Amino acid sequence: MRYVYVLEHSYEYEYEGEMFDEIKMIGVFSTKEKAEEVIEKYMTLPGFEDHPKECFHIGKYEIDKISGWEEGFIKWTDAY
Repeated sequence: MRYVYVLEHSYEYEYEGEMFDEIKMIGVFSTKEKAEEVIEKYMTLPGFEDHPKECFHIGKYEIDKISGWEEGFIKWTDAY
């Protein structure tokens, strides 16, 4: 296995006038097709059924390879 497929669910919501991101890591799968099967199941579960299918995201990652953040990151407080 050279790649894995990471399934996440994310959406934005508003709370007291502020916008927030809600992100849930659902699982890591050996094929994209397996991740897609899980999406179909989760679309029927409480909470998930209230969000469109587009809220599910499948990322493809190569094993033992850096996939980002090699230059570091900034904190939200540093951005303002």
